[in-house]
Amino acid sequence: MPEQTYSISELAREFGVTTRTIRFYEEKGLISPRREGQHRRYSPADRVRIKLILRGKRIGMTLDESAEVVDMYNPGDNAGQLEALLGKVDERREKLLAQKRDIDAMLAGLEEVQALCRQALAAEPGQTPGDNP
Repeated sequence: MPEQTYSISELAREFGVTTRTIRFYEEKGLISPRREGQHRRYSPADRVRIKLILRGKRIGMTLDESAEVVDMYNPGDNAGQLEALLGKVDERREKLLAQKRDIDAMLAGLEEVQALCRQALAAEPGQTPGDNP
């Protein structure tokens, strides 16, 4: 029984990306479809690689980081790949938590400025917003 293959449009539709995205992954050497004349035929392994690359993208990994982790795949012993992925996830999570703290601090600052502006407006009798003294 021949191995199942996928067309570029089938994979683009399945993963919700453009065919250009898939061709870009091919140009980067991340996937290697078989050529049948002018047509590309993608193997189940190519499909899995695309899926993993897109999953990495969703969690904020760069294309190079995703490729590095995907390239570590070793059937039967994925400990190295999983440890590397955990390291990348921990790193990304720490960066996001730091950004979240920064955003929370900025939001608190904005709320403080809003409160001060409202107090100032309320303290000025006869002034309406937009009046220029």
